[in-house]
Amino acid sequence: MSAAGESIKRLLRSSLGTERGERVIAAAVDLKTRTQYGLSASGRHSIAELDAMRDRHAGERCVIVGNGPSLRGMDLSVLRSETTFGLNRGYLAFQSLGFGTSYLVAINVHVVQQFASEILAQPGTTFISWHARHYLPRGHNAVLLRPAPGPSFSTDPARGLWGGATVTYAALQLAYHMGFSEVILIGVDHSFSTPGPAHQLVTSTGDDPNHFDPSYFGKGVRWELPNLPLSEVAYELARNAYEADGRRIVDATVGGKLTIFPKGDLSTALHPIER
Repeated sequence: MSAAGESIKRLLRSSLGTERGERVIAAAVDLKTRTQYGLSASGRHSIAELDAMRDRHAGERCVIVGNGPSLRGMDLSVLRSETTFGLNRGYLAFQSLGFGTSYLVAINVHVVQQFASEILAQPGTTFISWHARHYLPRGHNAVLLRPAPGPSFSTDPARGLWGGATVTYAALQLAYHMGFSEVILIGVDHSFSTPGPAHQLVTSTGDDPNHFDPSYFGKGVRWELPNLPLSEVAYELARNAYEADGRRIVDATVGGKLTIFPKGDLSTALHPIER
């Protein structure tokens, strides 16, 4: 942010009050982002791709594969014939699985900045945050997601999507847009052992204890500490949106600490959907 931009922000906060000033600032930032997104070639391409995905999987089931340590004790081979969403560096499991996820979602700018080439090399459709576009090579084939103010649940990601402090929430909104009537969550442990304030940027000093692979955010990797309370706000929005439309989200994470969604186990959850 330029010095002039910061001065304008301070003026708005002082003249309008902190809360109202922040709302005006957020609206201005959103307008600028919407304009840039809509006028750019990559933004227009992404809008067209997202529009084409609307209800592509109407009435179907998908599995969103989180990246928690609980994945280590699960038999994921049963997902080979399922439609799946991978998240951020979830591709680290692809070689051992013998297959990749149908979709891959990465909205954290720091993750994309450090691992863009690996993310773009994965099979399937890749979704990446618009804010991370500067770290992508020219001619990339990723679908860019425009961030939107929150808290909100988007039924049309082409018009913006709130991140909700967790990439899992972005995947839930994409799955809704694509028409899935049932979403199964696994690996969403909702628990981190690394202490510190939410959103603080830290650099890992050793093996990663918070994800299924110790190299996920291994030594030297920069990452943001989680905001679990804010992500719970997002998950409640997702649950309400799905239930209001007669759809459902089942949390089949082994030993997960998230309490927002109905619980289940993967083997039971992978049943044919009644038509």
